Amino acid sequence: MIMPNSNEPPKSNRAGLTYQDYRGKESTLCTGCGHDAITSHITRALFEYGIDPRRVIKLSGIGCSSKTPTYFMSRSFGFNTVHGRMPSVATGALLANRHLKAIGVSGDGDTASIGIGQFVHALRRNIPMIYVMENNGVYGLTKGQFSATADAGSRLRTGEVNEWPAIDCCVLAIELGCSYVARSFAGDPKQLAPLLKGALSHKGMVFLDILSPCVTFNNHEGSTKSYGHLKDTEEWLHEVDFVPFHEPISADYPEGSCQVITLHDGSRLTLRKLERDYNPTDKTEALRRIHEAGERDEFLTGLFYVKTGQPDFTERLNLVDEPLATLPPERTRPTRDVLRAIMEGMK
Repeated sequence: MIMPNSNEPPKSNRAGLTYQDYRGKESTLCTGCGHDAITSHITRALFEYGIDPRRVIKLSGIGCSSKTPTYFMSRSFGFNTVHGRMPSVATGALLANRHLKAIGVSGDGDTASIGIGQFVHALRRNIPMIYVMENNGVYGLTKGQFSATADAGSRLRTGEVNEWPAIDCCVLAIELGCSYVARSFAGDPKQLAPLLKGALSHKGMVFLDILSPCVTFNNHEGSTKSYGHLKDTEEWLHEVDFVPFHEPISADYPEGSCQVITLHDGSRLTLRKLERDYNPTDKTEALRRIHEAGERDEFLTGLFYVKTGQPDFTERLNLVDEPLATLPPERTRPTRDVLRAIMEGMK
């Protein structure tokens, strides 16, 4: 038997950190929960991208999904907010320190019900954050009632049928100006991994709707967000790949088989085209395809829409380059003469 070399250093990334450095506490969610699969994909993407954990702030609201930040990157800042209020806390944190990379994890209840007011304003302001919605169509923390993203006609384990149309948060995000909008499935790492890496390199707000079956309350026949239904009805919009800016590019694609999108920071998102020749920079086409899939009772996955060069919230406010949180009082406190001039101007 060949024993592994215990003196061999663990594989590290460009930041000099190992995969273990990006992990958090052990999960307390139900065994098989889709949220844990998402945690694994996020952890892997952060490690492979080589981001410094000290530059990351993790935020969440209330619900099963909002436990997720506990389970990755324990070296980062974290804030578990009240129900539905995660976007406003993220806004404040990024105003105080514009150099932070914000990752917000929410659920379909936290986002599409009590938090929908904050969600829409974060979208229209283009808050520079990654907003992950772990979408299972039920309130898992309060015993599985329908959420606002549950499809009309879907059934609970009790046999109750949902009478109300679902809110499609991807459509909402595109309509309100979000510059990176995608949907994927927790059980589809081949597609989800590059979408997460693309999100880490994007400048502006990212919205990822990740369908994540609730194994306790919403994984039965009649549910449209069960593992079985999602696997049977998933339709890939396109095949997605991502080439990070810090790695050598060595790809050889046949002419006309891919579309390369250059992001603001110079990194590139490469989409391998299928026969539909989908263009994710076309906002009208993105909305049309989502609506068509809904009419066929299918969910469409992939990068729906991306727009580069759009100023984010901190740029529109003309903030100084130095984080506000680090400025000393003598630079932030107005003098008496300045205050007097302000008061005079208000007369």
